[in-house]
Amino acid sequence: MATASVGAPLVPRRRFLGRPIPAEGANGLFTQSWFPLCLSSQVAKGQVRGVDFLDGRVVIFRGENSRAQVLSAYCPHVGADLSVGEVLGNTIRCAFHHWQYDQRGVCVKTGIGDPPPPGACLFNFPTAEKYDLIWAFNGETPLFELPDFPYPEDELAIQVEAFEGALPVDPWVLCCNTPDMQHIKALHGVTFDQEDPDEDIEWTPYSMLYDFKGRHANGEPIEYRIGIYGTSIFYQSSIFDGRWFGFLAPFGLPRPGRATTYMIVVARKSDSDTASTEAFLQFAMQLEKKVVGEDVPIMQTIHFQPGTLTKSDKALSKFFQYLRDYPRAHPSAEFIT
Repeated sequence: MATASVGAPLVPRRRFLGRPIPAEGANGLFTQSWFPLCLSSQVAKGQVRGVDFLDGRVVIFRGENSRAQVLSAYCPHVGADLSVGEVLGNTIRCAFHHWQYDQRGVCVKTGIGDPPPPGACLFNFPTAEKYDLIWAFNGETPLFELPDFPYPEDELAIQVEAFEGALPVDPWVLCCNTPDMQHIKALHGVTFDQEDPDEDIEWTPYSMLYDFKGRHANGEPIEYRIGIYGTSIFYQSSIFDGRWFGFLAPFGLPRPGRATTYMIVVARKSDSDTASTEAFLQFAMQLEKKVVGEDVPIMQTIHFQPGTLTKSDKALSKFFQYLRDYPRAHPSAEFIT
């Protein structure tokens, strides 16, 4: 058998890498997805809240009509941050010179009575309030709707929690866990009753969903429908040990390379036994927290990039291409920075 000569230089091995996926903010663009900004309870009627979003800052305010609206944060007069302003009726008033903006982001009044300049406007983000969260879409018009569960909302009990801190990855990195069959099996201990559902995944330009049956880490029988909406929302409709619950994990984007995490658990209401429903919600939330907790130390340290894949990575590889092809834009750029 041939052996390497003593002292012979080692030939470095080359690492095979796939084509990169654009990071959020690359070339000044962000994926056109829905992103959660805060809990609904954090913006009461007559209140305003400022948050970082994309590569800038926005405000959420709730007017007299109870509607929450997301607008760019900086007054176009001289740039004061509207988060320190005041809500008057269905308008927000700048603290500096008392210019007022309606829920469309249009200046309707100045503090000293000058006519509002025609260009005095804020960027009006498409805004939704669903599952006790306030969401903004990165774009002028939403490309898709927020996902629904199989049962009407008025039949569902809900529990929402914000995961503490931000993870040092873009939201889409977290979403790559869902088509990653090796991740589901190896890290979370889930077993499938069938072959990997690579050929059965339902793909659209703005989502991917698939079904599987199997067993959870402790052996409980599960029947899951899971997937990703946009680049920032994990969806799960579950039958766990014979009982249904739904789970969403939407990821916020406070700035490039950072993701905030919310956890939403829903279950069907039981008119006869509210305590049982609440107990089941608590159980489901703890179950999902455990799964998220297994991911956190990895996401805090990962240097994510498409690398050397195997035959078990067919769905993950296709999701990488989904992300490469995903529409990107930044129409609010001149307003929020």
